[in-house]
Amino acid sequence: MPRPPDPELEKRILDAAKKLWKKGGEETLTMRAVAKAAGTNTPSVYRRFRDRDDILRAMLQSFRLEMAGAMEGAESPEEGSQRYLDYAVSHPHEYELFFQKEYELFYSPRSIRAGVKLVDRPTQESMRRLIATKVGGPPDKHEGLLMALWMIVHGAAMLIIAKEIPLKDVGEARRVFTRTVAALLRDARGS
Repeated sequence: MPRPPDPELEKRILDAAKKLWKKGGEETLTMRAVAKAAGTNTPSVYRRFRDRDDILRAMLQSFRLEMAGAMEGAESPEEGSQRYLDYAVSHPHEYELFFQKEYELFYSPRSIRAGVKLVDRPTQESMRRLIATKVGGPPDKHEGLLMALWMIVHGAAMLIIAKEIPLKDVGEARRVFTRTVAALLRDARGS
């Protein structure tokens, strides 16, 4: 009699892949390593995930939801920006997946030809609502401001993660970041 399918296997595979990614990034993430870390075999991984990119897509979406959870409850775009930066800096390997792989996995012509479904970006939706509440108008009216905030928070995150800002100066860099976000929002309210 065949063994019944394991309903938790997909979650174990994804959890194992996340641990491998956190430990060593892209180099550590092979289908064989994922299978071993999940306590299964490689064919079982391939039955649930078409290829490594499929695992990366699932991880990226999971990390997006984690980041959205970290931003949940923010009452202003300033606080949302701070929470985004905090998540990125405290999860550098996860954030690496965003800036290195998101386009390739979801938006590249190859992915689109392969029929990859585009997924929501919950942090953007959250920030759109916060900006609209602060500045006024409908959430989709402030795409330029949303992009400017994202560029600032992403730049700050990357500089801190890459240790381009010496550790002794990170506190001051965060204060500059906070003042910059506030100034951008003040300017948007005034225009």
